[in-house]
Amino acid sequence: MELELRHLRCLVAIVDTGSFTDAAIELGVSQAAVSRGLLALERVLGVRVLHRTSRAVAPTAAGVRVLARARHLLAEAEDLVREAAAGPTRLRLGHAWGALGRHTTAFQRGWAERYPGTELELIRTNSSTAGLAEGVCDLAVVRTAVDTRRYAHAAVGTERRYCAMASDDVWARRRTVGLAMIRERTLVVDRRTGSTTAGLWSAGERPRVEYTRDIEDWLAAVATGRCVGITPESTVAQYRRDGIVFRRVRDAEPVTVRLIWHRHAPHPATRDAVALLTRLWTAPSPGSPGDARAPVPVGRRAGAGRTAGPGGAG
Repeated sequence: MELELRHLRCLVAIVDTGSFTDAAIELGVSQAAVSRGLLALERVLGVRVLHRTSRAVAPTAAGVRVLARARHLLAEAEDLVREAAAGPTRLRLGHAWGALGRHTTAFQRGWAERYPGTELELIRTNSSTAGLAEGVCDLAVVRTAVDTRRYAHAAVGTERRYCAMASDDVWARRRTVGLAMIRERTLVVDRRTGSTTAGLWSAGERPRVEYTRDIEDWLAAVATGRCVGITPESTVAQYRRDGIVFRRVRDAEPVTVRLIWHRHAPHPATRDAVALLTRLWTAPSPGSPGDARAPVPVGRRAGAGRTAGPGGAG
């Protein structure tokens, strides 16, 4: 026997209405059908999900967990049916670290104004495709190499690279630093989503490397003062943390920011997203963050939607 949505509906209806009788009325089936549905669910899962007495029903410890997942699955199923019938009403935009950098808020507001019928959701996923390969988003913002065999892509802009360091670092008094200086230090790199590679330096002139797997770990390592990091300016815009400053890397190639999507199944709003982001990136704007002589504190993400994260550092 396989798990079916009707089994989950029986569980949710019983808990919400408080009885098998009312659940049957809610679902428009017989009470016997509700009982069979619940028994089938427990048989498939191999656990009891409800305590049943002559007066009341209540979820077991396992039932509480199953109930939460059941509600989520049923909601997703309803969304699927609704979108299939009416077309997509939501655009899920994935990112790994820095979202859209200083353009994040402008993109969110601009999208809401131009396309009110399509909800925008930003999702941070710590993977090399920012959630696209995992199926959690429709488009993804990446700052790393693209597998062009699997994904279509469009470059929407570029970002300068910044060096992250502890606020009491001797370099914190500088406006900029160079790659030759950084190679004398230990460099912290995000192995999964980072945009920094050894290719920034010639062979034999590369810095020592320490690896992390997430933005929080990366920032924590930098804050210790034992290492520094290199990151696109989106990280400077999106994160604020006491004890860390960013200084521009004056001689590093800029990072290309791209949108990627499934080549054979693009979201209908893909072209609109590319156009709006390209417009934002090419519009005149004030000076980029992090260039001031005074130390710039850095760290917590500011309003990037559900993250939550490739904006990659490291």
